[in-house]
Amino acid sequence: MKTRLIVALACVFFGHQLLAQTHAFKVLVSKGKTEIKSANAWQSIKVGASLKPTDEVKIGENAYLGLIHANGKPLEIREAGSFKVSELVSRLGTGSSVLNKYTDFILSSNQEKRNKLSATGAVHRGPKDVIVVYLSNEARAELYGDKLAVQWSSEEVTGPYEVVFTTLLDDELERFETTENQIMVSMNEGNLKNEYEILVKVVSKENRGKGSKDYIIKRLRPADREKFTKVMNEITGAVADETALSKYYMAGIYEENLLLNDAITAYQEAIKLAPDVALYKEAYIEFLKRLEFEIK
Repeated sequence: MKTRLIVALACVFFGHQLLAQTHAFKVLVSKGKTEIKSANAWQSIKVGASLKPTDEVKIGENAYLGLIHANGKPLEIREAGSFKVSELVSRLGTGSSVLNKYTDFILSSNQEKRNKLSATGAVHRGPKDVIVVYLSNEARAELYGDKLAVQWSSEEVTGPYEVVFTTLLDDELERFETTENQIMVSMNEGNLKNEYEILVKVVSKENRGKGSKDYIIKRLRPADREKFTKVMNEITGAVADETALSKYYMAGIYEENLLLNDAITAYQEAIKLAPDVALYKEAYIEFLKRLEFEIK
């Protein structure tokens, strides 16, 4: 009996070892000329592909590769050259097993993600405003993080714009001016830091009668944050790098947890960190379309 138990445990152990060796990385992003050498032949790397420890990859000039390790740790490669996958593994620190379950969601089809959002009432619907702000609807207006990316579209109104934050009773908290169609706001500063329910709108500075509707932002209170805090602490500990890939990965994690305003912020941060990688902008646009914004 004891011998059988030892054999069974050995099979489980080596089975896990074999499974772990089947792939070292999954490919999340591939831009430019990126190739993998497998069985002595070079071929293009596609998003979703698996890289084994025995494989070799080649990154061309101005190319870019975003990988997620089997332990959930992301790795961004920008330098040109050839690299053994086993050597890339050595660049990584420790990962977090909690990250593993999110990889499949991030790589899932746009339709699967759309179905989830539709089922939870998270999609944006309503009449077209003069200025349309890309924020989640009231049903999913929660904000976990300390930053809020406010971006908008307007066919009728040009800048400069004013982004106005008020209380639910219409008492003004903060007002920001910009000539662009987006702004990143720290929610832990000024008159915003002690407020949990906030209204935000965007108006034309020259004609304040032309603007967006009011969007509500519900910053999570301590009790509401509890269900996310442990998971998010583990995640941010493993995805601590300020890279476009990390922000893109976090956007997927936020979306699966229906923290949609945080996802919007993470997508915009990814685009800013890697403006040359079209995939991040394309993924952001697809995300907004899943929320049923009209994007041209």
